[in-house]
Amino acid sequence: MSNKKVVIIGSGPAGYTAAIYASRANLEPLIIEGHEPGGQLTTTTDVENFPGFSDGIMGPELMQTMKKQAERFGTQFLSTMVTSVDLSKRPFTIKCENSDEFQADSIIISTGASAKYLGLPNEKELIGKGVSACATCDGFFYKNQVVHVVGGGDTAMEEAMFLSKFASKVTIVHRRDSFRASKPMQQRVFDNPKIDVLWNHQVSEIIADNTGVTSIKVTNTSTQEEAIRETNGLFMGIGHTPNTKFLGDQITLDDHGFIVTGEHPDTNIPGVFACGDVQDSYYRQAISAAGTGCMAAIRAERFLEEN
Repeated sequence: MSNKKVVIIGSGPAGYTAAIYASRANLEPLIIEGHEPGGQLTTTTDVENFPGFSDGIMGPELMQTMKKQAERFGTQFLSTMVTSVDLSKRPFTIKCENSDEFQADSIIISTGASAKYLGLPNEKELIGKGVSACATCDGFFYKNQVVHVVGGGDTAMEEAMFLSKFASKVTIVHRRDSFRASKPMQQRVFDNPKIDVLWNHQVSEIIADNTGVTSIKVTNTSTQEEAIRETNGLFMGIGHTPNTKFLGDQITLDDHGFIVTGEHPDTNIPGVFACGDVQDSYYRQAISAAGTGCMAAIRAERFLEEN
């Protein structure tokens, strides 16, 4: 079982940035990338809001560039999943799906959060072609177009409000007859002339051609009647699930399962840090994830100096 100064669990902009900083500090980090190296951005086509790319950049290309940069400074990479960690004593023990085991003097968790989808047959293939789970990432591409948002909580309200800045019409599709979002959020939606609500309906099919999504089939949850609604985009506003299952009950999580960090990206366990979407349910942007990755690496470096 090999011993590492820093093991970064997860990749994406947070993990890769943490690796760049940790490797430049001669901490010789190992990144265990998970099943989706590069994280959610590898499913995004155009990234137009990451500073430094005036013409935009493809999500997979941005992740590949970050990975190369970390590699240049000596980061090691392993494409497997972490199945469990023992955080009860240092060095911490990390077990992987491929039977590898590591000990680490410090750990940076950057496993991200997975957007919740509806489970429809073709929705994953249509991500970036009319299906999205991030209005702030993709809303700009729907200027003067018709879009639909699925959900009834704060996430759906936030997505709809943001999309109304660009789209000509936004319809929230909700399977019940009332929202569970906070009252102020609901009121903002009801007061917005660009937003409609389709109560007691769920999306049962996404219809697309070679240009992308063209319409959706919705089913009335009371009568089972079906209808086709034309749309240019379908946004999932049903929340995110942080990827924290492998941690067991060792780390303090909030009510939604996100890792709780303080002013710094420190967890409740000294020597264990968290960055990116696994601890950020609010911003969920590549640039903010990269920022917390930098912070986590600097905190890990200080921790190892002091201990």
